[in-house]
Amino acid sequence: MAAIKNLKGKTIFMSGGSRGIGLAIALRAARDGANVAIAAKTAEPHAKLPGTIYTAAAEIEAAGGKALALICDVRNEEVVQAAIDETVVKFGGIDICINNASAVTMTNVEATSMKRYDLMNSINARGTFLVSKLCLPLLKKSDHAHIINLAPPLDMSPKWFKNHTAYTMAKYGMSMCTLGMAEEFKSYSIGVNSLWPLTPIDTAAVRNVLGGKQIAEMCRTPDIMSDTAHIMMCKDPSTFTGNFVIDEEFLRAEGVTDFAKYAHAGEGQLAGDFFVPDEVFDRLPNKYVRAY
Repeated sequence: MAAIKNLKGKTIFMSGGSRGIGLAIALRAARDGANVAIAAKTAEPHAKLPGTIYTAAAEIEAAGGKALALICDVRNEEVVQAAIDETVVKFGGIDICINNASAVTMTNVEATSMKRYDLMNSINARGTFLVSKLCLPLLKKSDHAHIINLAPPLDMSPKWFKNHTAYTMAKYGMSMCTLGMAEEFKSYSIGVNSLWPLTPIDTAAVRNVLGGKQIAEMCRTPDIMSDTAHIMMCKDPSTFTGNFVIDEEFLRAEGVTDFAKYAHAGEGQLAGDFFVPDEVFDRLPNKYVRAY
């Protein structure tokens, strides 16, 4: 196997992706001529979250790719299998699995209902495991197979747990899928990696969870994540595996020097994202307002 220059003709199965970071990654791949199956729940517009699987598919096609819109709940094994089967019928296989679907409730133990606990762990940890497991037979047939989980590095500092234990457990469940599957799937030459932002990304979901315009101005645009994911997906999967990629750190190593283009409001003060280890911030040239 070897690295490739672009994703033309490759088929991506993405959980979530009707908006935000997932859609940005899909659109970047579409510009190469990739096939993208958007497997998400949003078939009707949400009052606070713009975009549906159908608007996402239209944008992917307009960008130069081929799209398949799939109503899919990653908690339901039969529904996920049906979505994967439909993807194979339309595109012939699956080369890349992106686990992007995620539920977020950043509340402490007392304020977290068991319904929200179950939702987060069912979508984040279990959903990532399920989608990866069901994509595996197709990925084993691909000559360029990757799994990318939108999940943080496993930094076990108590500060990442103390205010939102349930959410951290759910996200770290995704990260543990990366850790375990990267090692397990080496013999199949399937690359399994995580991707996480150094700063918050300006999406509707972030604005709803963390705040409005003031928070958004301390974020970067989704383009930094899509550019990072694109390079990751083009890497040789037999050697590029088991990595917990932080967007800026990775792009710098790839020779990128202009990060102002990703800033939501020019070159103002940026915030540091949750779950990024202190040593990552310490070895990068820019300074950030840290959440913890």
